[in-house]
Amino acid sequence: MKKSSLRIIFLVVSVAIFLVFSFSGCAEVGEATEEVTEEVSVSEEIAEEESSERALPEKIVIGWSPPDIHGVFATATEYFEKCAEDARKAGLNVEVIMHSTASHTDFAGQVDIIEDFVANKVDCIIVSPADVEPMKPGIAEANRNNIPFIIVNLLEPIEGVDVTSFIGFDNSEAAEVSAYSVLDYLGGPGVLGEGEMIDNPPEYLDLEFWRDLYKDINPAESNIGGKLVLVEGLAGSFYSNTRLEGFHNVIDEYPGIEILATLPADWTRERGVEVGEDILETYSDIDVIWSVSNEQGFGVLTAIESAGRQDEIGFFTNDGTPESVQAIKDGRIVAETWHGFPEWGWYGCKFGILGALGLEDQIPYQFDIRPRTEYKGNADDFYPNVKLESIDWEEMIEQYNMQ
Repeated sequence: MKKSSLRIIFLVVSVAIFLVFSFSGCAEVGEATEEVTEEVSVSEEIAEEESSERALPEKIVIGWSPPDIHGVFATATEYFEKCAEDARKAGLNVEVIMHSTASHTDFAGQVDIIEDFVANKVDCIIVSPADVEPMKPGIAEANRNNIPFIIVNLLEPIEGVDVTSFIGFDNSEAAEVSAYSVLDYLGGPGVLGEGEMIDNPPEYLDLEFWRDLYKDINPAESNIGGKLVLVEGLAGSFYSNTRLEGFHNVIDEYPGIEILATLPADWTRERGVEVGEDILETYSDIDVIWSVSNEQGFGVLTAIESAGRQDEIGFFTNDGTPESVQAIKDGRIVAETWHGFPEWGWYGCKFGILGALGLEDQIPYQFDIRPRTEYKGNADDFYPNVKLESIDWEEMIEQYNMQ
């Protein structure tokens, strides 16, 4: 073969080899380019997802101010803390700061506490007001600083200020529930006394239940009767006046019932003992003593038991704490009207967190506790088995991210 032919063959083979490797390299580069493109797309999707999740607040601070730290307010504070702990487990760093006045009459002191909360830029303020009218300047200060303001122990709107939510009950209606319980004990139908006993009482012995039960009873023709002493809180205060009014709305319809006296115990256990002793020294024939709250009521009960008259006097009160529910189980208290202190703390904290996250549209303006009768037959439904809805923190965080 000639050298020229060999050169041609060599050249053809070389070109072929070059083309094979060139196409192979292009394929690899194409595959690599596709892989890089896919990685970039995935990274962009991840970045987009991450950017849609807002950073949660570093800390949510709730300022909580009850008028004292004892009894019912200690129960409410316990459930504020339970809710905050539950929120922390879900990734929301919530702190509840509790500041209380020294007494129920220190109205200016509670306003000072509210103003301190404002100055310290808390995320939400929750108050159980010692009285309503004196609190208005503090609420107005929070309004000016755009801090959500929640009130517990009340459902009635307050004129002239903006309140984010009321958690509580109509104090007049709660006292009506108590009055019907007393009617039951003194011979009317129900679950407590010697009158007609109803079969299968419903879960909630609330005002609707009692009104329906007594709607066909003619008070003037009934055999319901007895002698009562009423123990109010701080004379002239909103809560004391409103509860007395509700109680009288029902009781005054029954001519067989005589109210011997109404005495103030200033919401304290110590004063309750003194008032109880005065009542027992003054009146030898008493069928029922009703106290508008159980902290002072336990003072009255102490006086009754110390005098050995617990078997002749039926004792009733309002509120609902572990101590009072246990006293019902033990037969020391006939019945009590539930004011929902666990609900104050649990839902108060929840609504405060919603407000801090800018989700005020998720907060109900009024959250009704539904006052209802506690007695031996249903005491376990209140303590230790407090019925509270679980809070879906993940959904709350998702709503926050969607803003």
